[in-house]
Amino acid sequence: MGQVVSEKQLNEQVAAARRAGRRIAFTNGCFDLLHPGHIRTLERARSLGDALVVAVNSDASVRQAKGPGRPLVPEAERAEVLAGLAAVDWVVLFDDATPARLIAWLLPEILVKGEDWGEGEIVGREAVEAAGGRVVRVPIEPGYSTTEILDRIRHGARGR
Repeated sequence: MGQVVSEKQLNEQVAAARRAGRRIAFTNGCFDLLHPGHIRTLERARSLGDALVVAVNSDASVRQAKGPGRPLVPEAERAEVLAGLAAVDWVVLFDDATPARLIAWLLPEILVKGEDWGEGEIVGREAVEAAGGRVVRVPIEPGYSTTEILDRIRHGARGR
């Protein structure tokens, strides 16, 4: 089971993991309503490294990106749920509009994003590659998105 950590704690724990020869994978997102697409992406991300850091948008940064009706689930709860997943080692919250600062500071060996992000759109790509890391785009599970779930709720449509 993973841990929700501060940036300072993350720095210490990642440094210890690297001293032990572990490669750090990193991904990020809002993770507002966790669904099978999220789980599969996180499992793929974890399989690429020896440990996985998941950076989660704070409530303020989700509102900035998604609008005033989001997030549905508060940041502490989103972080706790993610930390409970077997694929996740550390969860850290970030307030910025993007995780660029966090990525440039942490410099993970593997930066993971979904294929829905174009190669030129992936925040942190240049910093990771300049440090000798790699960026991996993983397949997105069709039919899974928080927006689709919200649309089904709003329109009374049945699930799968």
